[in-house]
Amino acid sequence: MKKLLTLFTFVILSLTSLHADVYRYRRYSHVKDFYYNITADTIEVCKKYKLPPAAVLAIAGLESGYGRGYVAQITGNILSLGTFKGDKELPILYLPYSKSKDKVLFDPKKIKRHDKNDLIWKKRPNSYKRDYRPTPYAGTTKKLELLIYSNSLMKKAHKDCLNDFATRWIVKKSNIKAFANTRIWLDKVIAKNKNANILFDLSVNEEFLNRIGGHPHSFNNRTTWPKKAKAIIKNAGLIALLTDIEYKKMSFNKAWSSK
Repeated sequence: MKKLLTLFTFVILSLTSLHADVYRYRRYSHVKDFYYNITADTIEVCKKYKLPPAAVLAIAGLESGYGRGYVAQITGNILSLGTFKGDKELPILYLPYSKSKDKVLFDPKKIKRHDKNDLIWKKRPNSYKRDYRPTPYAGTTKKLELLIYSNSLMKKAHKDCLNDFATRWIVKKSNIKAFANTRIWLDKVIAKNKNANILFDLSVNEEFLNRIGGHPHSFNNRTTWPKKAKAIIKNAGLIALLTDIEYKKMSFNKAWSSK
């Protein structure tokens, strides 16, 4: 009997480990928290403007460090989008780096409480990223901590960023050839399949990443960029997550826990 219990326990642990390895990024709470906050809006925006949602989620995770990068936390710009004429961009900042926490601090309250000997102050260069904080703070050095203390403002900033990507970047009239051609390609894929559900297909999401990045004059010219984004789709199980939410009508938490 004891041997049977031992064997049963071994099998359960093996299966648990196997499931964890399938979507290994799901073990990290910060990854779950990030996607919990943006997945519903990403699905909504992508369905409205016909973009592949798993690719957009992967780009957001990659570009923002799952929402933990200081630029993303300050501006809500989870896709690292640049500015168009008239947009406010995050200016040059003078902020401290915490050696113990291995991150840039920008919240005055936390900086004030922090051990001064642990901080290295440095001028942070202009990020050239759009600042989605509301007026009068967007584009200024004031209230850098504003969004992290307001879920509603952060959520609005994220959605504004997603909408910008869909309506100003991946469009036929884009001056960037890779973006315009990708929009034309997506429209043809949808027309051929006679159904926008194809946007939830893995191959379409991966090809989207290949087309907008990894080469000169694209979203990110590093050849490793599409590979990293595709690894996020795989290891966070984003296709399965979106399928479970969109077609099986699961809640985010249930879909995230599903293997």
